[in-house]
Amino acid sequence: MASHTKTQPTSGFNRRLFLAGAAGGAMLPVAAAAEPTKKKRGIYADAKNTPKKDLEDKVADFSYQSDVLAQLVVDMWAGAHANLITPTGPGTTEPQYQARSAAAKTVLAARGIYLEKPIVITEDEYDEGFNLEDAGLTATIGIVFVLPRPTRPTTFGGPPLLETAKMLMAITPNGI
Repeated sequence: MASHTKTQPTSGFNRRLFLAGAAGGAMLPVAAAAEPTKKKRGIYADAKNTPKKDLEDKVADFSYQSDVLAQLVVDMWAGAHANLITPTGPGTTEPQYQARSAAAKTVLAARGIYLEKPIVITEDEYDEGFNLEDAGLTATIGIVFVLPRPTRPTTFGGPPLLETAKMLMAITPNGI
C-alpha cells in the first residue's frame, strides 16, 4: 500500500513566526544569507598587494609532462627541497618568495631546466590565488610550478610512484 503525503510549496512565509507575533511574541527579522565568495584559484599578475578577493589578471594555466619534473615532485613529497615551498601562506614576504625562486632556479638547473625566475608554489597557494607581483615576479619572466598535494597519492607503504606524479601533474594546473 502506497503512502501519499501532501506537500505544499514553500512561499517563504513562516506560519510559526506569524502566529508567535499574533500571540504577542516577538518577530525578529531574519537576515538574508550572504552569497559565498568565489575562490580566486590560480596565478595572477595584478598590482602588488592586491587583496586576494580583488585579483583579476589571471595568467594562463597549462600542464606539462616531464620525467625529470615528475621525479622532483616525488622527491618533494618525500621531504626533499622544502626550501622551494616554505615559507608559505598569508604574510609571506617578497624576500621570502625571492629566496624560494632562487632555490627553484638552482634545483631546476641541476635537472637541465634553465629559467630566469621560476617559483614552486603549493596547491593550497594556487587555490588561494597566487599573485606574481607579490613574489616580485612578472608574467613576462616568472614561471610558476604547482606542487600537487602530497595527500593525493596512495603509497601503500612505499614511496609515491613516478607514474602517480606524472598523472597528478597532468591534472593539477601548472603542476610541476
